Amino acid sequence: MSGFLYYLAAFALVLGILVVVHEFGHYLVARWVGVKVLRFSVGFGRPLWSKRLGADGTEWAIAAFPLGGYVKMVDEREGEVAVEDLPRSFNRQPVLSRILVVAAGPAANFLLAIVLYWGLFWHGTEEFKPLLGAPVAASAAAAAGLEDGELVLKVAGEKVQTWQDMRWLLLQRAVDQDLIDLEVINARNEISIRRLDVSPVRQSGWDGDALARLGLGLYRPQLPAVFGTISGNSAAADAGLRSGDTVLGVDGQAIDSWADFVRIVRRSPGKPLALDLLRDGKQMAITVTPAAVDEQGKEIGRIGVAVSDGDRSHAALMVTVSYGPLVALTKAVVETWEKSTFTLLMIGKMITGEVSWRNISGPVTIADYAGRSARLGLDYYIKFLALVSISLGVLNLLPIPILDGGHLLYYLVEIIKRGPVSERSMEVGQKIGMALLFMLMAFAFYNDINRLFSG
Repeated sequence: MSGFLYYLAAFALVLGILVVVHEFGHYLVARWVGVKVLRFSVGFGRPLWSKRLGADGTEWAIAAFPLGGYVKMVDEREGEVAVEDLPRSFNRQPVLSRILVVAAGPAANFLLAIVLYWGLFWHGTEEFKPLLGAPVAASAAAAAGLEDGELVLKVAGEKVQTWQDMRWLLLQRAVDQDLIDLEVINARNEISIRRLDVSPVRQSGWDGDALARLGLGLYRPQLPAVFGTISGNSAAADAGLRSGDTVLGVDGQAIDSWADFVRIVRRSPGKPLALDLLRDGKQMAITVTPAAVDEQGKEIGRIGVAVSDGDRSHAALMVTVSYGPLVALTKAVVETWEKSTFTLLMIGKMITGEVSWRNISGPVTIADYAGRSARLGLDYYIKFLALVSISLGVLNLLPIPILDGGHLLYYLVEIIKRGPVSERSMEVGQKIGMALLFMLMAFAFYNDINRLFSG
């Protein structure tokens, strides 16, 4: 499958799952409180496929425009209702029932995230250890005295096991703190406390990769350029390369590490490379032509070899984290809650101008992240799905007319004033909600296009 189609399929699967789960939440609770459902649609516009099922003859449809979906219920405000269906009309239900139906969509998204995180925590995930690479010069990490190869044990007094643990705690603390203590241990088993200034993250409006802005990066071990596994039907196999070969040079340029060799291969798709090798104590020359492959829309070279030290390096860099079912469930709920509140906090800071609007992502960026996570493996793809599900749940609860949160706001007003919101007020609210959504979409598409051209 081509790179574009792969990314498109990964995005379509994420979107399809999230839409179905969200709308199914509305559907189930609507049926539970006694509302008649006329249509369950994935997508908007003209149905491409539909089928009527159930005692009520609910139409299940897949429509032409895929960015969303809806559940159409019997409602006197949207058309004439048969006399026998009036008791099952949505607008005639008690306000509490209407609140439950509307809130069920976002609730289903949060529940999906909890289930996904629970499965991951219980099954176990393999993640990068919080091993630090050499800090970027003149960065906050360099000023803190962090060194290449140090392992982070604690962030602000809290233990961390993985790179993501460390990243998440730093982001949370950076919201309202300037200095954060990192407890680290080096290769000599010496434990130190490094005080990291995280204020540059806020000063930049949270634009871009926060850890990169602080000068933090993953540790990359310097491995010798020795071939391990040779893939079958690869450029390396065709050229006669063997496991155990050591690369001394490429096109007359000396090679000091595996990273040097990989950089040259990646930037040479379709270009013959003259390799100076050491095999069984003898020097020899072999020419290999890297195959051109697509990676995130960019053509790179690949020959199909793994570094011989890969297994040992992998064990040194990775850690498997898993928990029992009850602990995993607790962690899943906490993870979902913390990410939900953090998302809401960032939206609030975006409104006040403390966070850059460039952080808003549209479908192009989401599709890119979906494809990247899918290529990294199922664990990463599931984490991405859970995170987007949380974002969708939070977004839909915002008190913007036309979103679920806007309807919940109407019902709250109805409870307070002991009467429904007027039709005129709802019409004005719908127009305001549409304008806000179009503005949000415009920002998202602008940011997508800007990322495509600026990288």
